[in-house]
Amino acid sequence: MEIPGEINAGIKTAARHNSPADALDWSIFWISGGFFLLFLVIALIDLDTLSSLIGTAFSWSTRFFGLYWQVLMLATFAASLYIGYSRLGRVRLGGVTHRPSISTFNWVSMIMCALLAGGGAFWAAAEPMMHFITPPPYFGVVAKTAPAGVAALSQSFLHWGFMAWAVLGSLLTVVYMYLHHEKNLPLMPRTLLYPLLGKRALKGPIAVFADASAIIAVVAGTIGPVGFLGLQISFVLHSVWGVPNTIMVQSMVILAVTVIYTLSCVIGLGGLRLVSKVHVWLMLGLAAFLFIFGPTLFLSETFAQSLALHVTRFFQTAMYRDDSSWLNGWTLFYWGWFIGYAPMMGIYVAKVSRGRTIREVITLMSVAAPVITMIWFTLVGGTGIGVELQSPGSVISHGVQPEALLLGVAQSMPMPNLISALFLFLSFFSVVTSAGSMSYTVAMAVSRGEGESPAWLRVFWGAGMGLVGATLITLGQGGVSALQSFIVITAVPVSLLILPSVWDAIRIARQMAREQGVN
Repeated sequence: MEIPGEINAGIKTAARHNSPADALDWSIFWISGGFFLLFLVIALIDLDTLSSLIGTAFSWSTRFFGLYWQVLMLATFAASLYIGYSRLGRVRLGGVTHRPSISTFNWVSMIMCALLAGGGAFWAAAEPMMHFITPPPYFGVVAKTAPAGVAALSQSFLHWGFMAWAVLGSLLTVVYMYLHHEKNLPLMPRTLLYPLLGKRALKGPIAVFADASAIIAVVAGTIGPVGFLGLQISFVLHSVWGVPNTIMVQSMVILAVTVIYTLSCVIGLGGLRLVSKVHVWLMLGLAAFLFIFGPTLFLSETFAQSLALHVTRFFQTAMYRDDSSWLNGWTLFYWGWFIGYAPMMGIYVAKVSRGRTIREVITLMSVAAPVITMIWFTLVGGTGIGVELQSPGSVISHGVQPEALLLGVAQSMPMPNLISALFLFLSFFSVVTSAGSMSYTVAMAVSRGEGESPAWLRVFWGAGMGLVGATLITLGQGGVSALQSFIVITAVPVSLLILPSVWDAIRIARQMAREQGVN
């Protein structure tokens, strides 16, 4: 099926609209930047009222869109597998003659770190341990038992596995890369609506709303980890080494991470590639240490059991609807978070994936990355569960809040202070890679997706996210939590923005297959 004639007719208009002289979209810049300034001012004036309003909007969003999000996640995963492993998977993205300029290892590292880094280091211990202590209602197991451990990891696999990764770049990358590289359209969220709306998607209220909502969603979701990093590192420094757990220490941590990820963002893809490699090698080292010195046999057996449970109960857990309170606090929160990230993450994947085939992208995004994430969660969270089963209280004695559970796992290992320090470095570089990648991508989108964005614009978004995060932690965890919850609200319009890609990616892949002679 051909792309509609209206779209082809509008390509030259789009190219003129995105000329170098008019590279920066000031309307998007002021709307998205102004939103966070307004959010910050209201939070400083009356955080309780703001949190209450966000809580009400959050409940409304999950009530009326929760089922739709669950179906959308499943449909995206299914469509990605279809185009990845049918004959369409042989289509090369970005032009049939183009070959990848980034090595496979660096490519995998840059993409994995951009998402998994956003919460994987923090939640790899916390989520399995929290489900182990209070099991998900679907499974009906007794807390703090071996079956609870299997259920806990299986539930974590659902939240951080196949569907989460698929929505973040599988189908969107296909749409972006065809329309950008072969039809000269900008790498901006509005482009996702182009096959549906034609020239109307490129400018006007629809375009502004699409871009602004996607940018606000991803920035809100990135500021959250930046703020929580300050709280986490300050907590561990105080618990292990007696450093005062003060706002000053928390702010210094945020300042340090902001400087590093902003520098990596300003350098460009080379800087992001460097910090991604540091993050990957540190993660691999910790993973090997946990497997060797942790409960090795337990980890191997529990991974196999949890993965089997996850696969056999995949549709039941993906469509679970019985306990709305639990569903809102866990699954729908994650789905809103990942959907909110999707348009900008898709831009990032498209930027670093030119020359890859559809099958390579789908294999990484929908299969390999989820399995790697599951292994990582098993090694970190499973170690905590295994140690807790062997010696009750040894992990949770440090506390049951997320940052305390990660500390409990680290302190249960040989050389506990060294491992705790390494996990701090991992958390630090996790946020560096995630925030740096998203600052780079947001700046590129505001610059209409044309070439490299101005350095000052990357500094603005990088430093701005750090400043908002540092300011919000002065209000306690409530300020950062309110902003992070807001991403679920922004997922309402963003989920409508990415919906057409479920079928557009398939027909675009078919069109590229015809153009490239793929039979």
